[in-house]
Amino acid sequence: MKITAAVVNHVNAPYQLETLELTALRQDEVRVRLVASGICHSDEAIRVGDEEYFFPAVLGHEGAGIVEEVGSAVNGVKAGDHVLMSYAYCGHCHPCRQGHPSHCQDWGMMNAGGFRADGSAIHLKPDGSKVSNMFFQSSFATYAHTAFNNLIVVDKSADLRLVAPLGCGLLTGSSTVFNGLKPQPGSTIAIFGTGAVGLAAMMAAKISGCRQIVAVDIHDSRLALARELGATDVINSAREDVAGTIASLTQGHGVNYAIDTTGVSAVMKSALDALAIGGTLVPVALTRHDLTFNPLRHLIASSKRIVGVLMGDAIPQVSVPQLIDWHQRGLFPFEKLVKFYDFADINQAREDSAKGVTIKPVLIIDKSYSV
Repeated sequence: MKITAAVVNHVNAPYQLETLELTALRQDEVRVRLVASGICHSDEAIRVGDEEYFFPAVLGHEGAGIVEEVGSAVNGVKAGDHVLMSYAYCGHCHPCRQGHPSHCQDWGMMNAGGFRADGSAIHLKPDGSKVSNMFFQSSFATYAHTAFNNLIVVDKSADLRLVAPLGCGLLTGSSTVFNGLKPQPGSTIAIFGTGAVGLAAMMAAKISGCRQIVAVDIHDSRLALARELGATDVINSAREDVAGTIASLTQGHGVNYAIDTTGVSAVMKSALDALAIGGTLVPVALTRHDLTFNPLRHLIASSKRIVGVLMGDAIPQVSVPQLIDWHQRGLFPFEKLVKFYDFADINQAREDSAKGVTIKPVLIIDKSYSV
C-alpha cells in the first residue's frame, strides 16, 4: 500500500515527505495507522550522523495510533485497538524472560538494523529501492508495520496525541530513575540537561522521594520549568561553577546520584565529579563524545560507579501504563513539555527542538483524530 513518510535521504539531509510503498504485512506483524509521533533526540542524532545508520531512512520511534490489521500469527491485539509503540524485543531470549527486554540479545538488529531479520525492507521507494526502518516502527509516516512486542494497548479515553512521546524519551528518563538507580527516599540527585529525558527523570525522582533534586542546564526558561516540576535547586552552568555549587548545596558531600542527558564530554565529567562517595552516574544520551577519567582517582578511591542503562531498563507494557496513571493523578505532568506540530512541519519541529525552543515536539499525523 502507498503511504506518506518523512524520509531522510542522507546524513544531515532535511526530512522530505515522500510517497513510499509499505510492503505486504507478514503473519507476525501488525499494521498501525499513525495518529501522532513524538520527536526524540535519538532521531536527530541519527539524522546528523552521530550514530551510523542506513540511508535513506524513515525515522521516528514514539508513535501512537490505531491498529488496522493484525497478522495471522499475532495474538493479544486486534483491529481498532489504540496503541503506543516503543522499542522491539524478541521476548524469548534469556534477558527478555528475566524481565529485561532492553537487554534483548537481538536488540541491536531489531531496533537499529534497519530491515527485517531476513534483510527485506518494510518501506520501498517508487523505484523499488530499500528505505530503512527504525525501532521496527518508523513512526514518521501515516502507517507502520510493527511487532506485537512493540505495542502498548491503551484505553481509548487516552489522547493518543498527548501520550505518543511516552514510548521512548519520557520512558527512558523516568525509568532510569525507577529501575536503573532505584534511589532511596531522602537521597540526593543531580540531573544534567533539562530536556524531555532530564525532566522526566526529575519528575520520577520526586515521585521516588528524593530529598534534594538539582537541575543543571544553560537555559533559564528550562530551569524555571524544572523548579515548577519539582527541582529543589537549579544551576545555570553557563554562569555558575557546578561542582562548587553542588558541594555547597550538599554540605560538601556531593549527590548520591547523577544522570547526564547531554552527552557532552565536559558535562558528563562534571556529573561524575558532583557525586558523593559511593555515588552513581548514569549517562543516557546517544552521543559520539567520550567520557575520559582515571579509574583510581575518579572511581575506585571514592567507590563511585558509572552504570549503563538502556531505555530505562523498562518493560514498556508495564512502565507506560504506570506513567499514564501517574499523569492522571497529577504526579507526572509531562503535558507541560509538549508542543504539537503538523506532520508537514516536521523540519520546523526538529529545528525548534534542537534550538531548545520546544522541549518535546509531537507531530500530528492524522488531523481527523479526536478523543
